[in-house]
Amino acid sequence: MQPGYREAVKASYFSIAGNTLLAIAKAVTGIFGNSYALIADAIESTTDVFASLLVLLGLKYANKPADKNHPYGHGKAEPLITFMVVGFLIVSATVIAYESIENIRTPHKVPEPYTLIVLFIIIIIKEVSYRFVSKKGDDTNSSALKADAWHHRSDAITSLMAFVGISIALFMGKGYENADDWAALFASGFILFNAYLILRPALGEVMDEHRYDDIENEIRDIAQQNTGVVETEKCFIRKTGMTYHVDLHIAVDAEISVKAGHDIAHRVKDEILKNNPQIADVLIHVEPDDEL
Repeated sequence: MQPGYREAVKASYFSIAGNTLLAIAKAVTGIFGNSYALIADAIESTTDVFASLLVLLGLKYANKPADKNHPYGHGKAEPLITFMVVGFLIVSATVIAYESIENIRTPHKVPEPYTLIVLFIIIIIKEVSYRFVSKKGDDTNSSALKADAWHHRSDAITSLMAFVGISIALFMGKGYENADDWAALFASGFILFNAYLILRPALGEVMDEHRYDDIENEIRDIAQQNTGVVETEKCFIRKTGMTYHVDLHIAVDAEISVKAGHDIAHRVKDEILKNNPQIADVLIHVEPDDEL
């Protein structure tokens, strides 16, 4: 089981339950309160429910142990799920933008004042949800959970825009009935921007891009503190799910036996694994230091 797996799954269940309840609350309030921005917001929350379900399934699949066909485990499922979550964000932003433009063209009544109270509560809930899930994503090192957290943040932004738009419509009166629709349209652009921010690190993870300088420095320090290690050379790190796989080259005295070099490598590996539970495995290549 990957470190932090249980925490990540609990956070996913939290997202699913919260998004479901809020989607229903937004839809009901939007329909009876004449707020198209709230209805658009409910659509975004509905896509969040499916996105959170995908994250949950992805976490469960990524936690499967390594097998003959997947010697590095199934962790790469996480960034792939993240791509799908980003797809949901893009779809929801597109739907919101389309509905907003249609509603701007269609005359309608000013939203009811009580919609502001509902929106204010939603904004608080979604921001708290974002901070909770984001922290769990950082703690567990889950890219899919971090993407799910941004769904909460984008939802909070959409609700904030709706709050501003409805406030303008209510206080400015006739001629400003569609202010909340313009707010929803602006929010859709922000959601698309967030989709890019989520996609970028997940793409780097799939491509095994080096983004782990802190971990590399930690690994080199641990290795060089071991007796018998002259220096460290290559250090490659790939992220797989919530864990890392490391390839490390160390140089040892060229005159020692193969067994002695093997023992040094094992000692270095054990120290690295002991100091960082998020590292699943370390492959160490021993090279002779010909300068000794």
